[in-house]
Amino acid sequence: MKRRRCTVWMVGVLLLAALWPMAVFADMGPKPSVTVAVAGGEGQAYYGTLLSQTASTGPASAWDGRSDYSQCWQYGQWGEEGRPVWEAFVRYQDPDGFYFLQEWWDCTQTQSFAWTYYPPSTFKVLLYFPQEERFLVSPVCQTYAFDSHFTVQLPEGEGELLTVTASYQYGWEAVSLVVRYLLTFLVEMGVALLFGYRGRRALAVLAVVNGATQLGLNLALGWVNYAAGSMAFVGAYILLELAVFGVEAAVYARTLPRRGFGGKGRAVCYSLAANGVSFALGLWLARVIPGIF
Repeated sequence: MKRRRCTVWMVGVLLLAALWPMAVFADMGPKPSVTVAVAGGEGQAYYGTLLSQTASTGPASAWDGRSDYSQCWQYGQWGEEGRPVWEAFVRYQDPDGFYFLQEWWDCTQTQSFAWTYYPPSTFKVLLYFPQEERFLVSPVCQTYAFDSHFTVQLPEGEGELLTVTASYQYGWEAVSLVVRYLLTFLVEMGVALLFGYRGRRALAVLAVVNGATQLGLNLALGWVNYAAGSMAFVGAYILLELAVFGVEAAVYARTLPRRGFGGKGRAVCYSLAANGVSFALGLWLARVIPGIF
């Protein structure tokens, strides 16, 4: 009976592991981004862009000096209304030789813009105010995460240099880490009850091991997602979950039978089932609440 129950758990875990990644992989891709929020620009009409240290990145490239604005791929979005802005950005001469890659955004209403597909990794923020024919530029910046966030502060008076600060939401990262850890920990302890592990001594062993491995797993996944994005996150999640299963199965198979809590097979089956369920839960959370990772 126990062997049959273990087999059922293993089949269920394998099905969950097979089905959830299909839903997640369908909408994933390597899409780094740079998001810039502007402070102090309220009530003014202005446009924003990133000047690149290189002449191209992804599909975006600097003007070749010959083609007309109508040949710029942004023409389809802006039409002739965008020509004066494009010409102004093209005329801008950066003292450090950074390039305008013909990507720009209207920040008048949003007070922000986001370059969401292959942004330059080394760049300057450039703002253009058409009513004043005025440019404001930032010092050289570097991306620091897969999704880098910056806040620029407009200068007071007649200055032309923007103040830039990194504004990644590390507080939210800490909250999401705690939520992920608690959910996966509680799920694995719930599976332990289904496997008949009850009593203070048995649950204490499981709590210590689960607590340590799930904390390490979620810290590692948070770092991977921060540095490399969602595609790398899924690949790392699979590998790390397999490693956690191996560690937990070895520890449980060694310690639980010695303390009179079933045999080694039961311990290994529990580890497989618990990690399979928490793995599926993690993928579901990443899909339903993308910001939780």
